[in-house]
Amino acid sequence: MFHVKHAKGKMNESGNLFTTNELEEPLAARMRPRNFDEFVGQGNIVAKGAFVRNLIEKDELSSLIFFGPAGTGKTTLASIIARMTQAKFISISAVSSGLKELKTIEKESQKRHQQGQKTILFIDEIHRFNKTQQDALLPIVEDGTVILIGATTENPSFELNSALLSRSRVVVFQLLSQQEILKILKRALISSRGYGDEDFTLPAKQLNILADAANGDARTALNLLEMVYLNAERKNGKILVSDQLFSQIIAGRQLRYDKNGEEFYNLISALHKSMRNSDDDAAVYWLARLLEGGADPLYVARRVVRFASEDIGLADSNALNVAINAFQACKYIGMPECSVHLTHAVIYCALSPKSNALYKAYLAAKKDVHEHFNDPVPLQIRNASTKLMKEMNYGKGYKYAHDYAAKITDLDPWPPSVPKKEYYQPDGLNQEKIFKERKARIKAWHQKHDHHSKA
Repeated sequence: MFHVKHAKGKMNESGNLFTTNELEEPLAARMRPRNFDEFVGQGNIVAKGAFVRNLIEKDELSSLIFFGPAGTGKTTLASIIARMTQAKFISISAVSSGLKELKTIEKESQKRHQQGQKTILFIDEIHRFNKTQQDALLPIVEDGTVILIGATTENPSFELNSALLSRSRVVVFQLLSQQEILKILKRALISSRGYGDEDFTLPAKQLNILADAANGDARTALNLLEMVYLNAERKNGKILVSDQLFSQIIAGRQLRYDKNGEEFYNLISALHKSMRNSDDDAAVYWLARLLEGGADPLYVARRVVRFASEDIGLADSNALNVAINAFQACKYIGMPECSVHLTHAVIYCALSPKSNALYKAYLAAKKDVHEHFNDPVPLQIRNASTKLMKEMNYGKGYKYAHDYAAKITDLDPWPPSVPKKEYYQPDGLNQEKIFKERKARIKAWHQKHDHHSKA
């Protein structure tokens, strides 16, 4: 098994956030871009003429929220801003900072503000701040005491206070392409800040595998390259990487997946929408992404059970049976065995006929319920379980459907103030044709026999 060795000491030139006296740094820190020419990816943000780059070059920044996956350049762009701005640049992490530190920054920034000097406050992982901490930022951001730059991997719409978000511009960072990751890896191999002074190269095939394994994350790519370097064999001044070592390191990589973050819900959405669009192959792909990333199979199974009624319903009632059976299998045998049962349910649901009539029926009824929430249950359909209830006319006039040949009566179960509606409206396709015809016969019966019903 591979292990981690200590890297050869090098003087820091990377401008890591934002200064350090350490003689040893990880490769990713040493290779952090120091200017726009070294920055790879995010062309819509840092290309010449791009809005954000113009603000940085003119030193006219307003508050920004950098949102995107890890390893896409959020902290790197902040370090470039630190190098280029004339403002006082302060960097903190929301993981280790609290209200006390924010209050100190506020006092010092107010003094600078009164003297005409700007303060830029960079907060890494700003989504880790709770509501109170975020609220503490509002006054100094609003009055211009500080210019806020927050970095987050979580969707700011969910993680940041709306008031703070409204005072900032969200800048979205995208995953890097494989070609962009390759460019970063090749630069690390030839740069003096990387391995350019050593006899260390990798064949194109291995570089491509590293770039693919990084999943669009530059930091992961450089960490993998460093792991290969640190564990390689040294022989006659050359650094040799065996296929076995390379395979071991790549096998230890993690899929890009966060059980609690936005990416998890993106994957769940992809699974649901693939099934809804009857694309069974895509649905199985997204299912595998979830399960191989460590998703709770019971959570996935619950979503499939929901899908069986929300998107299939009475068009194929057996879909619900299949989904529930898959849920039970997940509950009793777990992963990895239950992956095939979930695949069974996902493919069945994807290829089943679709109807959202049940879902729409409930939404329509829910709307009416909130408008007539306190309407009493009609007396005729209340249970008269005591003598007093009978004396109060509970159940008076009730008609037991099984006592009638048609198994239907003219009983009116609706509250008097609630307008009668047809919530369930099957489209008449597949198995729903049966229910549509049945509803039509019931309606015709009522029109003929129910003298006090309304159309």
